[in-house]
Amino acid sequence: MNLFDLILINPFLNILVFFYQILNSVSIPGALGFAIILLTIIIRMALWPLTSVQLKSSQKMAALKPHLDRIKADHGHDKVLHQQEVSKLYKEHGVNPMAGCLPLLLQMPVFIALYQVLLKIVEFDKADFLSGINSRLLPILNLDKAPQTSFLGFSLADKPNQWQQLGFWILLIPLVTGLLQYIQSKMMAPASTAKRGEPAVTSKPEKINEKQGLEDSMAQMQTQMMLIMPLMIAFFSYGFPVGLSLYWNTFTVIGIIQQYIIAGPGALGKYLPKQWQKQN
Repeated sequence: MNLFDLILINPFLNILVFFYQILNSVSIPGALGFAIILLTIIIRMALWPLTSVQLKSSQKMAALKPHLDRIKADHGHDKVLHQQEVSKLYKEHGVNPMAGCLPLLLQMPVFIALYQVLLKIVEFDKADFLSGINSRLLPILNLDKAPQTSFLGFSLADKPNQWQQLGFWILLIPLVTGLLQYIQSKMMAPASTAKRGEPAVTSKPEKINEKQGLEDSMAQMQTQMMLIMPLMIAFFSYGFPVGLSLYWNTFTVIGIIQQYIIAGPGALGKYLPKQWQKQN
């Protein structure tokens, strides 16, 4: 057994089965599904501080963009001076560009471990399912039979790509998964902060066309990514067991809530009622 299994996968699996055993002992319908939701919430809340650091760092970087544009316009021809001015700007505003990357890197092993745990717990068709799961559990948590898979009318082991046998309704799962991912992606995109009558950052005439072209290209790429990512996640959900989609959707919903609390609705704000258009 490798170290990754020992410190992440096995503990997560034990917590999941612990929740399942408790919920099942009091005859809660869909005990495994609710156990997946509880485990996902606990992991997401444990990662809340790291994610908050990442979101706040991204927010600060977005606020500094006009200043960065001005520095590039004034000193872009001199790489050394440009870097010095950028470093000075970051120092003045207490911004560390790496602060947004480190939390994400630290979260990745947790994401992978949680995915592996849920993949193992919904592989009911494997002949050695029980022995494989029990070998990772504390003796007191050992299962004597495979968990019940039913949850809110779905089976956690079924896959939406089996819709011809299961029914057209199961295709709602990848659709909802893709929609939630799109909402989160839209919220992560910064809202337009330009105001009418507000003067634009002064640029040298010869740089205007180049800068405008670059900004247009980046905006177009960002728009494409906001569509591509949800489509990719929906496609993965189409081929994955429902249990994995349940985990991913729970994770995304909590991420949407955290994004709104810390950074507001972002680019999604213009589609929301005024009372929900949180200003930061």
